[in-house]
Amino acid sequence: MSIVFVPKKLRGKAKVNQETIQRLLDENDQLVRCITEYMQKGRAVECVQYQQILHRNLVYLATIADASPDGMTPMTPPLH
Repeated sequence: MSIVFVPKKLRGKAKVNQETIQRLLDENDQLVRCITEYMQKGRAVECVQYQQILHRNLVYLATIADASPDGMTPMTPPLH
């Protein structure tokens, strides 16, 4: 399950840090790979749930980026 999914009673209380953002980016990478694999196999219907999670993650990350002060240090790329 996506780490972005948070019960309503806990929303707005989660701390956003570098680790959380990196976990989301890693999850998005896996989601894109999964979506691509299903599409290549002609199983587009199965992609929908993964596309919805990816969309939610991307909107969440965009919201974090929009709320960040302009002077924040840019993220360093992961060491894969």
